[in-house]
Amino acid sequence: MEDLFSNLPDEVLRLIVSFLPNESTLETSLISTRWRDLWNQVLVRHGTTQDVAAAVAGFLARFEQHDPLKHPRKLQFHFAEQHTALSASIAANNKLLLDFPAGNKHLQRKYELQFMLNKDHITHHTFHPTFLVKTLYLKSVSHFTNSVASSIVSSLEQLEKLVIVECSGLDSLCIESESKLQKLTVSECPQLKFLHLRTSKLKNLRYCGPLPRIWPESHFNLRHAMLDFRQGPSCSDSKAQDFNQTLLTIKNCETLTLCGWIFETLIWPSISPSGNFIFYKIRELWWIHNHKAENSINILVSFLKLCPALEQLFVKNDSTSYSTPETKSSLTQASKYTKLEHLRGIKFMGFANRVDEISVAKTLIQLIREEPPKIETSDGFTLIF
Repeated sequence: MEDLFSNLPDEVLRLIVSFLPNESTLETSLISTRWRDLWNQVLVRHGTTQDVAAAVAGFLARFEQHDPLKHPRKLQFHFAEQHTALSASIAANNKLLLDFPAGNKHLQRKYELQFMLNKDHITHHTFHPTFLVKTLYLKSVSHFTNSVASSIVSSLEQLEKLVIVECSGLDSLCIESESKLQKLTVSECPQLKFLHLRTSKLKNLRYCGPLPRIWPESHFNLRHAMLDFRQGPSCSDSKAQDFNQTLLTIKNCETLTLCGWIFETLIWPSISPSGNFIFYKIRELWWIHNHKAENSINILVSFLKLCPALEQLFVKNDSTSYSTPETKSSLTQASKYTKLEHLRGIKFMGFANRVDEISVAKTLIQLIREEPPKIETSDGFTLIF
């Protein structure tokens, strides 16, 4: 069958797309190379770091969500100071990707980022965008572009989800958003030592990297928290009291990822005197520990006694995970809740030895009031007791 669209000019194809439902527009890029090229057109700009924020603002202002091919969905800004470029891409569901030039990671200087998303802190441009960014992926910011990134992000007053990845040299991160921001992800920022959050609406926090000093200035209750600090603390003098405010934000979590050393070193010393601290709402727990470390099973058992509503348990063994020297604390007496009544499944991950999995499973079963739950090994085998 003859392709009826092949001889149509680009302007007509763009007009056709403008009449399609939003969920169907991107599917046209799969039709042929011709259609895909329409989606991949790039707006190229040149200038200095002082010109970037205005260039991105103008790029967003010209984009029309209901007519996505009328203007390019991609911006490439070439810096006059360096032979590098910023890439900006608009995606479906109000997403924006900002990929800054990474530079040499080994020569990266320390820098800070400050994102002030409250309206009274915003520097307004003369542009009035028809496209509102609700999700931002921010990648590879450096000391060369940190002020630019801060300016751009602070102008996105409707931002609900922020993802920050691969920012080598980032030493301090401050985020202020008292109205919109609900989800925050920080990953692969190995030099980050200080995280200041003034985000009263934040419900989902995902962090992967060394533990920084966290200051949640505004009180907020997270529903989902992934605190993957298996690389250990970023500061050698981390103390339990430094983690107390973060502990309060995760107390009412429904889904939690936690490392064993965090509970042993930073949580247990704060809650053991009262004996009344309980994670009442945790339904799903992802536990990261080093099975070879001393006391690792006692630490897990002690934490589980604080989770009476737990339904699903995932135990991840990582032999490279940070661990502390053996503690003399009586961790197994952590709580009066000694039985798990709702646990339906246990999944092991990262164990190389079936014997270790069986040993851990036998210990965990002692905490369960009813019949043993489904227990799955790292290689997918079901343990039956």
